[in-house]
Amino acid sequence: MGEEVSNKQIILKHHVTGNVKECDMELKKTTIKLNVPEGSNALLLKNLYLSCDPYMRARMSKTEGSYIEPFTPDAPIMGIGVAKVLESGDSNFQKGDLVWGMTGWEEYSVVTTSQTFFKIHDKDVPLSYYTGILGMPGMTAYAGFYEVCSPKKGETVFVSAASGAVGQLVGQFAKMLGCYVVGSAGSKEKVDLLKSKFGFDEAFNYKEEHDLDATLKRYFPDGIDIYFENVGGKMLDAVLVNMKVNGRISVCGMISQYNLEQTEGVHNLFCLITKRIRMEGFVVTDYYHLYPKYLEMIIPQIKAGKIVYVEDVAEGLESAPSALVGLFSGRNVGKQVVVVSSG
Repeated sequence: MGEEVSNKQIILKHHVTGNVKECDMELKKTTIKLNVPEGSNALLLKNLYLSCDPYMRARMSKTEGSYIEPFTPDAPIMGIGVAKVLESGDSNFQKGDLVWGMTGWEEYSVVTTSQTFFKIHDKDVPLSYYTGILGMPGMTAYAGFYEVCSPKKGETVFVSAASGAVGQLVGQFAKMLGCYVVGSAGSKEKVDLLKSKFGFDEAFNYKEEHDLDATLKRYFPDGIDIYFENVGGKMLDAVLVNMKVNGRISVCGMISQYNLEQTEGVHNLFCLITKRIRMEGFVVTDYYHLYPKYLEMIIPQIKAGKIVYVEDVAEGLESAPSALVGLFSGRNVGKQVVVVSSG
């Protein structure tokens, strides 16, 4: 029998409609035995870093037919995290291994789906990067840009929510390829970051633009080849009329819609026909088989300083609800990470 220790958890109190609030979650103190069930292939994890991601909002509602199950009320929220293996019933993992994958918002977790975890081999980079550039958001940017959009040198690329965990990488990938890149974000600080740190050619604060169609015509007088879609709503409508013939739209997310009880309609879909646009949604887990190939490409770029990554770090498990809620008002600057433990 393992030692019994206290285990703080962030619980979802109930399914949510409308804007998610901190009071929809609560910090709960419980205990856990530090062992894996005998004969199981479970992993006992000590969680180190947790990832706050927009897709988690949909899991907080009672939805049906999604690619991922809703959260269970009165149980810990689940999300991508970096953890240390304390005990393993799976021969692929050993005590002391560092891993990333879907874990609980708690200090310790017993997970039975060990096949969804990736072992961390390269530790010469910040471990928190495995919640971002070296984890799910990094793979999202890689798959959504290279695999879905088939980009070519010299093309024009627009990225919405461009300073977030995914957008900041898409812009840098596009610049590495020799594209002209414009990003939108929600504050002057973020716009400055896009141009000064991430190398975007241009950027604008969508909150200060009253005619998004005119704004896009200003930055893309000849039209947009590739749109990396993170926001939906009015931005998508304006983009559709500004796409080039044979343009591609990679639909990663629609953060402007997640808190709405009645989502906004899109009016300019006829442009898909007239401009022969290919608009494709994707789910990153369908591309996880490319993860080793992605690491081969990205780790040398990080170490050479050719790719930069900005994180917004919240300290302590108790700060996680506020950090998650902040995503939907754009409070975070860069990838939102929660530090649970330093080791």
